[in-house]
Amino acid sequence: MAEFDAIVVGLGAVGSAATYQLTKRGARVLGLDQFDPPHDLGSSHGQTRITRLAIGEGEHYTPLAIRSHEIWREIERETGADLLTTNGGLVISSRNKTSVMHVDAFYPNTVSAARRHGIAHELLDAAEIRRRWPVFAVADDEFGYFEPSAGFLRPEACIEATLGLARKRGAALHTTERALSFEQNAGKVTVRTDKGCHTTDQLIVSAGAWLPQLLGPDYARLFTVYRQMLCWFAPKGDIAPFLPERFPIFIWELRTGRQGVYGFPALDGAQGGVKVATEHYESATTPQSVRREVSAEEISAMYESVVRPCLPGLSPRCVRFVTCLYTVTPDFGFVIDRLPEASRVIVASPCSGHGFKHSPALGEALAELVTQGRSALDLASFSLGRFRT
Repeated sequence: MAEFDAIVVGLGAVGSAATYQLTKRGARVLGLDQFDPPHDLGSSHGQTRITRLAIGEGEHYTPLAIRSHEIWREIERETGADLLTTNGGLVISSRNKTSVMHVDAFYPNTVSAARRHGIAHELLDAAEIRRRWPVFAVADDEFGYFEPSAGFLRPEACIEATLGLARKRGAALHTTERALSFEQNAGKVTVRTDKGCHTTDQLIVSAGAWLPQLLGPDYARLFTVYRQMLCWFAPKGDIAPFLPERFPIFIWELRTGRQGVYGFPALDGAQGGVKVATEHYESATTPQSVRREVSAEEISAMYESVVRPCLPGLSPRCVRFVTCLYTVTPDFGFVIDRLPEASRVIVASPCSGHGFKHSPALGEALAELVTQGRSALDLASFSLGRFRT
């Protein structure tokens, strides 16, 4: 068995970033993934992911987002890949909103984070939103936060570029190799897979929706997996108002229902449609049992409930759809921490729905934990200890 300084299980957004950052620090790294990333079976796919600097889930996430933008640009310069587009981001809310985007105070938290960290932004009333972006059917009592530095990432391209750099720097990447279990003993960690065993000084488990199964029942209760649906709707008329130079990414806290809506500009012309999605947390699933197809009834329900009322310029014709898996904790916060009973094992779960944008900085922080014993970023808010009763 070859020995490594670190093994990373799961090469999605954070796993690929951690592998890359470890190789930058000269570590001997093995990356394991049961599939061949980037793939469409987990959480890191679907053409686009939102990125924003003022984080409504909590101000403590903003330094991660700022650092992540810096790293994405570094990777773009080194690889020539097109990863990050900052076409602006609009958050719409109202005093009468009933939906929740991850946390109750998402909108005021966003504004507070922008002010505290000096992030350029504008606060807009309904009339100004309509003037700039008439495709949004906002009500008179709705208002908005606009951040020019927000935009979208291309998740498949991000992972491909990051893993390419890790491989270039000497990482051993074992794809189509499934981790089955791990054990810490005598100052080492042994990872058993469906193809053999590997030994390492430290292990990072960033397996996304497969994390609960790898950690076992004592920790599985902290991570719940939900099926999500992403749909691309064709415009009724001209695609021009939905192109990136005229249409920002958006997050909308609605005045009806529990869940809001979010979306992206059209990237592939009229035939590619406009991506719109909501979030669903009604019933838990597993990667093995999840229903990956999308029914006509689900598409129709999404259109009637959120697309038609909010974006009347889109037609009910869905030109593309995919499902993905969200893995979330009880407070929707991240877990970046060592296991109390196995100090050489680090759990990395940047909860789905708002984790991708932070993945480069989290990968850097994880590499620092492995090579230096501590991170320059404050990770205290992401400890496992907060769930102890």
